[in-house]
Amino acid sequence: MSVISRKKLAIAVDVGTTTIAASLIDRNTCERFAFLGRRNPQGTFGPDVVSRLQAACESENNLAALQSAINRTLEEMVEELLHTAGTSLENVDCIALAGNPTMEHFLLGLPVHSLAFPPFRPLFSEGKRLQSISLGWKLDLNVYLFPLPGGFVGGDLVAFLHGCRSDENHSAPHTLYLDLGTNGEVALLSEEKIFATSAAAGPAFEGGNLACGMPALPGAIEKVEIKGEHISLTSISGQTPSGICGSGVIDTVSELLREGLIDSSGRLLPPEEISSNLGNRIVEIGGSLSFILYRDAATTVFLSQDDIRQVQLAKAAIRAGMEILFQHAGMHVDDLKKVVLTGSFGAVLSAEGLKNVGIFPENMVKIASFIREGALAGVERALCTQEGFAAVDNLARQVRVVPLSGTPAFEKHFLEQMNFPKT
Repeated sequence: MSVISRKKLAIAVDVGTTTIAASLIDRNTCERFAFLGRRNPQGTFGPDVVSRLQAACESENNLAALQSAINRTLEEMVEELLHTAGTSLENVDCIALAGNPTMEHFLLGLPVHSLAFPPFRPLFSEGKRLQSISLGWKLDLNVYLFPLPGGFVGGDLVAFLHGCRSDENHSAPHTLYLDLGTNGEVALLSEEKIFATSAAAGPAFEGGNLACGMPALPGAIEKVEIKGEHISLTSISGQTPSGICGSGVIDTVSELLREGLIDSSGRLLPPEEISSNLGNRIVEIGGSLSFILYRDAATTVFLSQDDIRQVQLAKAAIRAGMEILFQHAGMHVDDLKKVVLTGSFGAVLSAEGLKNVGIFPENMVKIASFIREGALAGVERALCTQEGFAAVDNLARQVRVVPLSGTPAFEKHFLEQMNFPKT
């Protein structure tokens, strides 16, 4: 019998709209034995929750297909984690999953009309305990599904906050929490209250729905630097670039803004307006001006004008959501003491890059920190602490959800934040 087979094991999962992350851990020590990332297979129904909700409302067959796709992939991921770690299911006593309300409803096969239409409420708010076999799995596991505070604020944000609570540096009053994903979620800890909201950022931050976008998986460009006329690229696992993930997208836009190749309106300048040789990298692809990052005989990786617009929409939604929370908490951005950031980007995002594209105001740069896989880390913590799921349920009840949809204040801030900062 292997050493790992004698341990008390559990599986943690962050069910993201674009990317699913899962790990196998020791419940006593929180040691991670295996990790796995996969594309969410529901992408065939659309890149974001809105398009998938629409598909699910159109027919029961679509809802059944969405449920089947996610559960089949999750079961495959569990089997792969066990194989990688060289252990078996009999040594695993629990799997815990966190996702936004849409993902958790699809997982359970629940009707989604209450999410797709006003008042945009989930059908449950408390954490759920069930058996995986009831989801159509062949594997039988105890399942805990994270609670849903309300609206589009989900179990993934609760998991992120729960993980941060274990660290005094990340749980002080006047802390802002940002989970920059397709379903962008923002939380603000004031003196005594937790305000939270969800902004439909779209998949740009996770590399989705872009011309060459991909999740943070091997081959994705995750870091970009422009020095003079030279471009330095870093891809995940050092593989030949095959696409670009969220951190690479933010880096690229930040660098192009700094070099003056994108103006504050988001327009990618044509080559005739650029004096440096970087202008040679701007060509028309599919009817849209594009900046070429990498090219070989088989692959071209580029960022298009349309991609830049997607980044603008995403960052405007997040910034507008932040401003609404400040208003509800009676705070100003200058009152913040800390900012904690997470998301399925790839590399750690530089605070300077986030400032360049307009996600961070100037004062947030020095107080920001990054937690890789923040939601997954929070699920892991819930699995390996004594208070466990009871603490998670209690935390979710403390979150005050602030809706954004259709509010004039949000629309005003959204329009104000659309342009990039002037350099």
